[in-house]
Amino acid sequence: MVVFLANRASLQSKRLHDRIRNRLSGEFNTVRRRRAEPREAGPYRVVADVDPRQFLSTDRYPATTARIEIGVQLQTGEPYEYYWFNWIEPKRSLLVGWHQDDTYDDLGPVHLQVNDGSTAVTHHPAQFIDSHPLDVVAQRLAALPDVVAAVKWENGRPIGLDTAASVLE
Repeated sequence: MVVFLANRASLQSKRLHDRIRNRLSGEFNTVRRRRAEPREAGPYRVVADVDPRQFLSTDRYPATTARIEIGVQLQTGEPYEYYWFNWIEPKRSLLVGWHQDDTYDDLGPVHLQVNDGSTAVTHHPAQFIDSHPLDVVAQRLAALPDVVAAVKWENGRPIGLDTAASVLE
């Protein structure tokens, strides 16, 4: 694992997102940086198209397309950056991801969220990683297969996370 010990105070948003794009380009074929949409916080998102069966190392995974979307917002007024690291399966209306922001203060600075379409179905507190955003991306990427496997389904819809899964520790 590569550890980045850069001065986080000197980060620039576009350059950071380009570095995230470069990091993901080593693992995924299609990776691009895009401007955030008006409803999204932060200025940019990095989007990587994923073959879930290859990424999760299983031929039995029910989805054949997914994407990873990562966004970072610098200068938040907090002593840390905000970020959104999401696994999205459009055909199954699944979003599962870590959000370090100010939306659920009762859960701490980071929560793990599952959405069915645009509706959040569950939130759980998640580990705060006080590190450079590129290190956070590496750690979240390594944990992503376990998080995706922990999603619980009912009648073809995501309904939450397996609370016995180690991803919630």
